[in-house]
Amino acid sequence: MENSWYKEMAVYQIWPRSFKDGNGDGIGDLYGVLDKLDYIKSIGVDAIWFSPLYPSPNADYGYDIADYKNISPEYGDLELFKKVLDGAHERGMRVFMDLVVNHTSDEHPWFKESLKGKDNPYHDYYIWRKGKGDKKPPNNWLSTFEGGAWEYNEELDEYYLHVFAKKQPDLNMDNPKVREEVKSIMRFWLDMGVDGFREDVITFISKAEGLPDGFPLPVATGIEHYKKGPHIHEYLREFREVLNDYDCFVVGESPMTGSKDALEFTAGEDRELDMMISFDHMQADCIMTDTIATPFSLRKMKKAFTHWQEDLYGKAWNALYIENHDHPRIINRYGSLKYRVESAKMLATMCYLQCGTPFVYQGQEIGMTNITLSSIDQFRDVVTFNNERLFKKFGFSDKKYLEIANRTSRENARTPVQWDNSQYAGFSTVEPWFYVNPNYTEINVADAEKDPNSILNYYRKLLKFRKEHKVAIYGDYKEHYKNSRSLYVYERNLDSQRLLVVSSFTEKHVQFEAPEGFDLSKGELVLSNYRMCPVTKNSFVTRPYETRVYLFDEV
Repeated sequence: MENSWYKEMAVYQIWPRSFKDGNGDGIGDLYGVLDKLDYIKSIGVDAIWFSPLYPSPNADYGYDIADYKNISPEYGDLELFKKVLDGAHERGMRVFMDLVVNHTSDEHPWFKESLKGKDNPYHDYYIWRKGKGDKKPPNNWLSTFEGGAWEYNEELDEYYLHVFAKKQPDLNMDNPKVREEVKSIMRFWLDMGVDGFREDVITFISKAEGLPDGFPLPVATGIEHYKKGPHIHEYLREFREVLNDYDCFVVGESPMTGSKDALEFTAGEDRELDMMISFDHMQADCIMTDTIATPFSLRKMKKAFTHWQEDLYGKAWNALYIENHDHPRIINRYGSLKYRVESAKMLATMCYLQCGTPFVYQGQEIGMTNITLSSIDQFRDVVTFNNERLFKKFGFSDKKYLEIANRTSRENARTPVQWDNSQYAGFSTVEPWFYVNPNYTEINVADAEKDPNSILNYYRKLLKFRKEHKVAIYGDYKEHYKNSRSLYVYERNLDSQRLLVVSSFTEKHVQFEAPEGFDLSKGELVLSNYRMCPVTKNSFVTRPYETRVYLFDEV
């Protein structure tokens, strides 16, 4: 079913555990979401994407699902979810669920049944294999979250595959019954009125025939055998047939997928996915994973964005994001704590005026930052503890690894949203499940609402501008000054309108000259993060983390 509404929308991502506690137990929930629907709408978004709301033992905070057709009691129930869904729809917002079908929880009824023996029909719902003598795993794959990718079961004398945590056994998507279960899950939520899905690591669901050994890398060994497996397109087309019966949308998360690969999934009317979540631009300060940090390289970031913009334009559609539940806060990474407000506005402008659909993560719109914890024991994330074991193997001290975890942990994005400067940041009336960032007294929604120059109000202005100007949605993309280590400059063109977006990634003053063919005196300065924006002879000197957007109407 061809539609274009997903191209014009902006999406707000909620990680429910940390959004807003509405029933006073210290855990974010759907009562809190219901209470904040007007606020979410006020940002200028058109949809909500919920990270998993399903019942879960929380080995990976909801991404280990024990029941796909219910709501976790921590968050509410199906009746409350329906109120949230109806409330969002009444406000003109769509709702997307997280569909996590590469794996389930080991506490899912399917997996419990699979443990009963090889003759049980659910045994083949998962990837069970005999070991290689002397209790060696079936192959050398490593989990991306937790040690080896195989877990031994003594009673069955077999191993099950888990490319993530031990409590996240991989489903056997080669079993047609499993695919029918996935389609049943989709129909359940779509029939309820949900408007689509974000599909978690969806390109991992097809594994190579025979499960061969992987190339012996120190991290994620074997990923080359499942990052785009032999039946991936066949299975996604099968799922798409369900989606085509509804006016809905689907975005796929796809680690280690480049822009040219993405076209196989997202191009044309028969596309399997409407868009794909890329990781390339999030590797400008790391190698492969956030944990292996390198100095931030603007040129590396620009190259990644430009590849996706140029390769997909006119053929497929981009998902635009700079924060989500899997990454530390972007101000700490690509911006500046010293110039927090300026860099937050600049980063949003730089990202969301490209061609694609904006995704805004909770707290991003007020410029929330990373938290600093004093002990590894204070962390909660399975990935943090897996990385601790890896770094210890390479001789890192406790003190050094704590520094790394504070800088790179996913939990930086999972601190409770800072609503006001009251105790617990207005997130809850009791002590929250996780630590509140102490800077909540200065960074919170209530104060941002009162300040016309706040990051929050800038986001509203930016998203409003995008919605009102087709050039910001559908215009083409051309980068200028590619070799600059300080400036990211690009233009967008559609019909008779042009946009020029200038963003500085440094606190140093940089001389900017308008690219050939642009006369700044003839353009309208429509967005900026400084009040006074002087221009001299078609050029200006940037201030710390300055951004400017000029709109040109050509007659």
